[in-house]
Amino acid sequence: MQIIVAGAGIVGVSCAIWIQRAGHDVTLVDRTGPASGTSHGNAGVLAAGAILPVTTPGLLRRAPGMLLDRDAPLFLRWSYLPRLMPFLWRYLRHASDAHVDRYGAAMSMLLHDTVDQHRALAAGTGAEGFISTEDYCFGYATRAAYQADAYGWDKRRALGYAFDVVSGATYAQDDPVFGDAFDTVVRCRNHGRISDPGAYVQALADHFVAEGGQLVLTEIADIDVSDGAIRALRTGEGEMRADRIVLAMGPWSKPIAHKLGVSVPFESERGYHIELLNPSVMPKNPMMVASGKFVLTPMRGRLRAAGVIEFGGLDAGPSRAPLEMLRRQVAALLPDLHHEGIVEWMGHRPAPADSLPLIGANDAGGRSYSAFGHQHVGLTGGPKTGRIIADLIAGTPPNADLTPFDPAKYAAR
Repeated sequence: MQIIVAGAGIVGVSCAIWIQRAGHDVTLVDRTGPASGTSHGNAGVLAAGAILPVTTPGLLRRAPGMLLDRDAPLFLRWSYLPRLMPFLWRYLRHASDAHVDRYGAAMSMLLHDTVDQHRALAAGTGAEGFISTEDYCFGYATRAAYQADAYGWDKRRALGYAFDVVSGATYAQDDPVFGDAFDTVVRCRNHGRISDPGAYVQALADHFVAEGGQLVLTEIADIDVSDGAIRALRTGEGEMRADRIVLAMGPWSKPIAHKLGVSVPFESERGYHIELLNPSVMPKNPMMVASGKFVLTPMRGRLRAAGVIEFGGLDAGPSRAPLEMLRRQVAALLPDLHHEGIVEWMGHRPAPADSLPLIGANDAGGRSYSAFGHQHVGLTGGPKTGRIIADLIAGTPPNADLTPFDPAKYAAR
């Protein structure tokens, strides 16, 4: 078949490669090119244990104080609040224990074998060297701070995720970079890291093209719809038609999904990073700094601090407050670190109200498929999402419950 994949981040490129391997002719369409957005700027962690949503019980009570604390990881562009309110109401309704359990069970299927899924995707592509297996660590400044996170660790333990809780002094024997900054460190086993996410996705895309795939750089302006199914993409290069179309445009997927009747409540969750170039010291493992909910990840020639949540829409430029928060926290954590410069970045995470990605057919005839909405775990879940979409197109769905991800749950009633 002739297949179009719209979006060239990690999810779209994964879809394109797995569909291509199934024997189809694939065109990958993106307005700016592979890994030009969040697939470049993420924390680089293959977070197999990221099975808790942001919307945990008590979020509504905590959020106002976080918004007023300049060192908290939650930010809001207040001018955007009126437009945000309908989404926010539905988003906060999911801050319940029952939803945490539903989310955890669903996402465990998608994420638990992420390192193996990345290795299978990258096999023979030239991108294999970017993947490594490491612990994913969480550093707490005090024992009380660790104990305050007991809810999340109990949920991970119940779903079978392995982790060790050690003192900061014990951890420092293996990785001395942080000195005595942490009282308690949690080491999550069976995780991984991508040493340069942007270069990794670009290498995968280059392989896709070398194998005969077509990459078209153009803006998708609109779609033609008939009987609830896509007939064509309207692009800057003209009309593009295919037997099947996959939507993997991240936070830019909403207008098309809604036009197809997939009325997902959806927002851009803006994330930030700073990179310290050629740092004088480098951690061994990715470290989630619990106080700021950002991850310090060793990368090729740089140390990246990535995280933060800001609601402010797709159109506004970066805010200074999240970037300054990252700068302050990194300076306090590593006061003796020297570097050759700092690079700042802001990108957009696709955030459905229930935090669950949409993976599946948009219409009864399987003319189009959704593969977007992964929020914080696009890199982690991208390869398996691509494999699932390829299987669905082939008519051989995987032996897994895809109901939580089914776009049909948002179909107009």
